[in-house]
Amino acid sequence: MLLLSKDDIRRVFSMTDAIRADKEAFRLFSAGQCEVPLRTQIKAPKYDGTFLFMPAYIPALDYSVEKIVNIFPRNSGKNIPTAPAQVLLIDGTNGMIAAILDGMYLTQLRTGAASGAAFDLLARRECRKGTVIGTGSQAAAQVEAMLTVRILEQIHVFDRNPRRAEQFAQQMRASFPYFSGRIVASSSVQDAVCDADLLITVTSAETPVFDGTLVKAGATVSCVGAYQPRMQEMDPRLLCRASKIYFDSQEAVLAEAGDIIIPLREGIITENDFTGELGEVVAGTIPARESENEIIVFKTVGIAAQDLVTAMRIYDKSVAAGIGTQWL
Repeated sequence: MLLLSKDDIRRVFSMTDAIRADKEAFRLFSAGQCEVPLRTQIKAPKYDGTFLFMPAYIPALDYSVEKIVNIFPRNSGKNIPTAPAQVLLIDGTNGMIAAILDGMYLTQLRTGAASGAAFDLLARRECRKGTVIGTGSQAAAQVEAMLTVRILEQIHVFDRNPRRAEQFAQQMRASFPYFSGRIVASSSVQDAVCDADLLITVTSAETPVFDGTLVKAGATVSCVGAYQPRMQEMDPRLLCRASKIYFDSQEAVLAEAGDIIIPLREGIITENDFTGELGEVVAGTIPARESENEIIVFKTVGIAAQDLVTAMRIYDKSVAAGIGTQWL
């Protein structure tokens, strides 16, 4: 069994690799080649926590995966992670655990890569401004994904806490010194959203965090947060303006994401407004962007197929490079 830490993974696996892995995972999932049950959630109301178990099996790859990620927001006051996680990669030919990977970093990587894949497939080729709303543990990989798939001139970050936004902007400038453009903290969400070609929301908000009428024509929006039915970070007015609405998994989104569940329940949109899954775009069975002025929305809640393909590709590269710690 190979143990792979965050540093091990970073040595062998890039955001470009992760985007490629996510595209493969989405294609296999939408083609019905993955067994991906809806994630199991167990509540821990005493601590405002949630235990999440995300399994997947892809027979064609001879691997299975089990990700355990637990959401405990109160941990932020204890200086420990709010979403501790591990990924178990299982050899599908014999049931043995091939590797245990740092689940927090793998989740950040494959979640950022989901937005990267969506932007690579759906966004206009010429993009100048990217915006990220939310500065939590998933946000840095979202910025990296933007920079990986499009040449931008500026990135705006917004957080309801201005101090956090400025700290995050400073962190991103230090993390991506090769980026010649500006990375700035926006003083208002309106300033962040206006003229953004690429917009990512990655929050746990229960009410919309931006005005959907301010999103420019031609923008591509990736909504990453709002992973429970009560959560809603996307303004429903954006859905009414969108030409196309894509998902990582329509079934999972309709079971988990308040961004879509709430507008459906209120009659603001219907399922006829949905375009399909990103994996179908990868496979070429449904269209991507068809005009420069289309507003396109991608809603992702994350699927275990991403964890499986990403973990497998990391494992293969680690074995080839002699990276990681052998245990048992």
